[in-house]
Amino acid sequence: MNNIIKNALILMAITLVAGILLGGVYEITKNPIKQQQETAKAEAYKAVFPDADKLEAIEDQKASLYSAAAVLSENGFSAEKINEVLRVLDASGKSLGVVMNVTTGEGYGGDIIFTMGVRNDGTLNGIEILTINETAGLGMKADEDAFKSQFKDKNVEKFSYTKGGAQSDDQIDALSGATITTNAMTNGVNAGLAFFKSLSEGGLLDE
Repeated sequence: MNNIIKNALILMAITLVAGILLGGVYEITKNPIKQQQETAKAEAYKAVFPDADKLEAIEDQKASLYSAAAVLSENGFSAEKINEVLRVLDASGKSLGVVMNVTTGEGYGGDIIFTMGVRNDGTLNGIEILTINETAGLGMKADEDAFKSQFKDKNVEKFSYTKGGAQSDDQIDALSGATITTNAMTNGVNAGLAFFKSLSEGGLLDE
């Protein structure tokens, strides 16, 4: 009986010490990790809008994330979310368009988070993926230029994907063996375009 109590106390002490150590590691690393994530996002915004001089929040209730959720819901995007939207300005302060941080929950391996830049005339500058956990050699190819470049410099209302080779600007050639990932990325981009359209029609990009 004494051995059982002794072993239980030792196990409890080990668990307590391990918990304290893990908590300490988390406190030490959380700020550097957060800073690294912010840096990666800023670089991705720059990649999708290279001529941006400044990014600023759109100070209007219609451009709030709550509004974005409503717009996406109305357009049938139940698994997508707009995490952030910023107005893009040039050196003179003129509005060029927006950059967005978008999450699609339809990935095969979970959420995919990416950025996209859209000019005032509706042209999609491109996309950059921040977080993706798809199957190696299949869905992970979504993060390669061969796939991402299909969205670049396109001015369309929405994209669709095909397995037979894209025949028009609004078609994306699906990743071989990764239809789920292709569908997730296509829906994610279309969700961003739908929210951009609501901003444009509301006159919020001309201010």
